[in-house]
Amino acid sequence: MSQFFAIHPDSPQPRLIKQAVEIIRSGGLVVYPTDSCYALGCHLGDKDALERIRRIRQVDEKHHFTLMCRDLSELGTYARVDNRQFRYLKSAMPGPYTVILQATREVPKRVMQAKRATIGLRVPQHPVALALLDELGEPLLTSTLLLPGDEWPPTEGWEIRERLEHEVELVIDGGHCGTNPTTVIDLLEDPVLIRQGAGDASVFGL
Repeated sequence: MSQFFAIHPDSPQPRLIKQAVEIIRSGGLVVYPTDSCYALGCHLGDKDALERIRRIRQVDEKHHFTLMCRDLSELGTYARVDNRQFRYLKSAMPGPYTVILQATREVPKRVMQAKRATIGLRVPQHPVALALLDELGEPLLTSTLLLPGDEWPPTEGWEIRERLEHEVELVIDGGHCGTNPTTVIDLLEDPVLIRQGAGDASVFGL
């Protein structure tokens, strides 16, 4: 049975944030709000939690996971970023964008896209997500909470609790969330639009 925290979307309660991070560090799988939609998150080094996300989402090893980062400095630890790429990132983040970049050695191989050794990365603009990342002190391995058979991610914490109460350790209810996932941009070379979502792709000249 999962725990359920109602966390204020603009002023997250520090006590609940600390408890949530303790759950993440102990191997727990959490649902949390972002500036695009609700997401599944776990500790970057937790292999079992990663496999549970794959099972809930019903995705295979080709699926691109995302590292949710506090800021661009942290993002640069986990991805190779040149000056051209950095200019794009600086203009787009924080915001509802996921960028595909070459992963560094800091990223476990099991979460990279196998053939290209790439990883998705983003810097969110949601106070709850940022509070979790600040308390955790490292990126959160993340996947959009899009459940098999659904066209859109669920938008309400109580609905997520009903559907996933036996699948995750914690559901963070941060109020109504959107249904539009992030806009995904491949930035390895010239920007390529992979998925149009909540972010305006014109930031990347697309």
